[in-house]
Amino acid sequence: MARRLSSTKAAARPQTADDYFVSIASKSVQKGRYYGTLSVVRKTDGRILYPFDGAPDLGPFPTFVEARDAAQVWASRLISADLLNPER
Repeated sequence: MARRLSSTKAAARPQTADDYFVSIASKSVQKGRYYGTLSVVRKTDGRILYPFDGAPDLGPFPTFVEARDAAQVWASRLISADLLNPER
């Protein structure tokens, strides 16, 4: 008997911010110009929410900390929006 390779069961809907993997950092492109770097992945189905094609740059900012903080704010907004209406 053959077994099914793909599941017909839908992935679980994310319930909390803990259902996401977030990686935040910042990078320097030249003195006094820092950009936030961000990766947001939904753990329930592995969908990459950020970065996506056409995603905006997070910066430039005058300090490393401001760039990292901006990435954190962006991650929080993405997660909040996805919890309200998860993309499939």
